Amino acid sequence: MPEHTNNSAASPIAVFDSGLGGISVLREMVKLMPDEDFIYLGDSKNAPYGTKSLEAVRQLTIDNIHFLVDRYHCKAAAVACNTATSAAVRILREMHPDFPLVGVEPALKPAALARENARVLVMATPMTLREEKFRKLEHRFDSEAAIYPLPCPGLMEYVENGILSGQELAAYLHEHLDPYKDKGITGIVLGCTHYPFLREAIRNVVGDQVEIYDGGLGTARELLRRLREAGLCRNDPDHKGEVTFLNSSDDPSLLERSKDLFYLKEEVSN
Repeated sequence: MPEHTNNSAASPIAVFDSGLGGISVLREMVKLMPDEDFIYLGDSKNAPYGTKSLEAVRQLTIDNIHFLVDRYHCKAAAVACNTATSAAVRILREMHPDFPLVGVEPALKPAALARENARVLVMATPMTLREEKFRKLEHRFDSEAAIYPLPCPGLMEYVENGILSGQELAAYLHEHLDPYKDKGITGIVLGCTHYPFLREAIRNVVGDQVEIYDGGLGTARELLRRLREAGLCRNDPDHKGEVTFLNSSDDPSLLERSKDLFYLKEEVSN
């Protein structure tokens, strides 16, 4: 990765995820910054990250971010994966302090502060919930709300396989969510970027009275702030931003699935 920051405002922005989940974050970025170009890389060849060792996830994330910046001369990068963020973003920032880089974190703050006596369920991969980054976040708000971390091994694979509804998914969600129905849950935090694509399926299990939160918009806003701070926002009203999809897997259907998720009807992600 170059030691200097790419100072061309016309250069693209890198968005990286362990698979296809980060497309939920990419969608928010494109809405917020429609004239920017984006390069999206899903590392489906090595997914899932949530069950790998911390060291393996850290190295994969660093290598993939360096690949995107070196190959495509990206001016900024977003690690659109909670597991990869926990493992590698702090280290990447130490390695490249002048490079605009954002990660994601579970949207626990708005869920915990939404009301008095909030009771918040955090759905995430086992690794995200084990990492110190989440434990610190949880500690910040454990006096504001009752917080229930819920590991969801295997849930992201439904999105990777294009399964966003159906009996099998419903059975998985009932198995994991039903034990919390007597807890008076007021909010559910989607702590993996894959999960917003399952919002409708989750809603069908928990009902309309439970608010559902994800951190995609907050990540997009933070990226825009860092670009402005670095003077790297594209200022070309005649340019319509483009999105290029890449995947480490040689399965061609994953690129088609990426585009399908990107153009998925709006109500699934909001």
